[in-house]
Amino acid sequence: MSDGAKPGSILVVGAHAADFVWRAAGAVAVATARGARATVVALSYGERGEAGDLWKQPNQTVENVKRIRHEQAVQAAEAIGAEFRCLDLGDYPLEVDRAALEQLVALIHEVEPDVILTHTAEDPFNPDHPVAHEAVKKARMLASGAGVQSGFKTIKPPVLYAFEPHQPELCGFMPNTFVDITPVFEQKKRAMEAIASQTYLQKYYAELAERRGNHARRVSGNSTIRYAEAFQRLLPAVVSEL
Repeated sequence: MSDGAKPGSILVVGAHAADFVWRAAGAVAVATARGARATVVALSYGERGEAGDLWKQPNQTVENVKRIRHEQAVQAAEAIGAEFRCLDLGDYPLEVDRAALEQLVALIHEVEPDVILTHTAEDPFNPDHPVAHEAVKKARMLASGAGVQSGFKTIKPPVLYAFEPHQPELCGFMPNTFVDITPVFEQKKRAMEAIASQTYLQKYYAELAERRGNHARRVSGNSTIRYAEAFQRLLPAVVSEL
């Protein structure tokens, strides 16, 4: 995802606190290993619909779930060399009003990412994910001046990718970029293990990384790839030659 010219900056925006872990922790760890700045942002903690294990505990409260989810996400982010932030907008349903959108634009201005990763535009099983996608797409355009000169600060338009959803075939996800995460797979495992509120996803995403590693080997001919993450580049690449 980088041309290798500079360490750069990568931004991952998920609807819920742990979305970055399952879908992009490997790519983030690869970026930070080469010196890039990585910021992972959750629009909500996923306290209502993404913390099932925590709600099994007696006398549980929303605020306690948020606290635990924050601690888990920070630990996961640290495992891959990233900084975690949460806008705490609430989940199921996630709603992004103008004030929240402006927060996201300001954050993009602050970190000036070369690359942004977020959800797909469609997800028939999760109402929050498309909301996050739309907010990120709009914030990216506003932060970069929507391609024109503006009366406010703008940045170079970041490359935009969708990370892999849980049901790719039903979300219109067409992987066209694979990141070899073999050297950092143990970091991704530690990040996943930190999310003790969703233990049921750890095995699934470890196996997915192995399957995507097989696809990446076949595409590239690189027999050393064991684990990979899949992404869909959402805007055309501009190159000087093929």
